[in-house]
Amino acid sequence: MTVGIPIRRLWPEPSTEPLDDAALTALYGRADQPRLRVNFVSSLDGAVTVDGYSAGLSGAPDKRVFGLLRMLCDALVVAAGTLRHEGYRAVRLSETRRAWRQANGLAAYPTLVVVSGSLGLDPAQAAFADAPVRPIVLTHSDAEPPPGLTDVADLLRCGTGRVDLAAGLAELHGRGLPQVLCEGGPHLLGALTAADLVDELCLTVAPLLAGPGAGRITAGDASAPRHLPLRHVLAADDGVLMLRHARP
Repeated sequence: MTVGIPIRRLWPEPSTEPLDDAALTALYGRADQPRLRVNFVSSLDGAVTVDGYSAGLSGAPDKRVFGLLRMLCDALVVAAGTLRHEGYRAVRLSETRRAWRQANGLAAYPTLVVVSGSLGLDPAQAAFADAPVRPIVLTHSDAEPPPGLTDVADLLRCGTGRVDLAAGLAELHGRGLPQVLCEGGPHLLGALTAADLVDELCLTVAPLLAGPGAGRITAGDASAPRHLPLRHVLAADDGVLMLRHARP
């Protein structure tokens, strides 16, 4: 069933009929091996936010795909700064999407994984306090948790002095969470790129010029370029483009 603003495939094999949720789910799918997928939205001129928040770039088509990607993943990874700034709530899914997951042998909800080097987290934030599945906080051996954090989340310590993202990802896979979705932020994407851990990027391009000031979807130290072949291009009737790039 198509919901809201129609989305069509431009490439490959253009579709004239709108894509329903089943077709979108098939296009994005789940891999048959462990995979790290990253999902971002940007303006035409590369801004990651408008007025400081990504919500200014996201419309109904982006939110629809955003929800489907959450449905498809085992673990949802987000940096602590993004969790705080964007005001993350508990990761919950609609009854229909929970039913799809359970019919496909998955847990009803994905596990939230928060990456934090400082452990400057608020255990009372809804993302922790109201979580349907106990979240994981990926940190390093030297970080000290604030009071109450271990009451609402499991600490996964990987690395000394800084978070070892490769080791953390391997630990998630070992815990039965092979399909990992990362929602940012830019510094986390930069670090994942530098470690050559990004298997897939789903990028929504909003049809607006944000102007100077905002950062890009990636940040941090320079690293080697990584080639990600284009897999599909979707377009919504409001002019939004949705690109999917992935390794073979």
